[in-house]
Amino acid sequence: MGDRDAHLRSADFLDVARFPEIAFASRSVKPTADGLAITGDLSLHGVTREVVLQAEFSGTGKDPWGNQRAGFSAKAGLDRRDFGLVWNAALEAGGVLVGEKVEITIELEAIQQAAAQAA
Repeated sequence: MGDRDAHLRSADFLDVARFPEIAFASRSVKPTADGLAITGDLSLHGVTREVVLQAEFSGTGKDPWGNQRAGFSAKAGLDRRDFGLVWNAALEAGGVLVGEKVEITIELEAIQQAAAQAA
């Protein structure tokens, strides 16, 4: 695993020395039959592309400290080549080592803030 993770961080893949962050900035949130469609810009490996996250509401509840929390799960599929991630290696038996399709999964927990009091 250590070798794999180091290779993913290298210039062959994510090149974290040049591109240390992956960012998503939402532009719109729309209800769908299954939850929410969150459209935004994903910046990865120096390239920014529009991505639509399909999100589902997981529920709410109080945490041990009395805070109200809400949970969400979101997924999006993308082609890594669209972000300049093109490294691959041919296999002896045919085919290639790394697939082109990548699925992003996000598990998010939000904490409700107390209402600000007027001064």
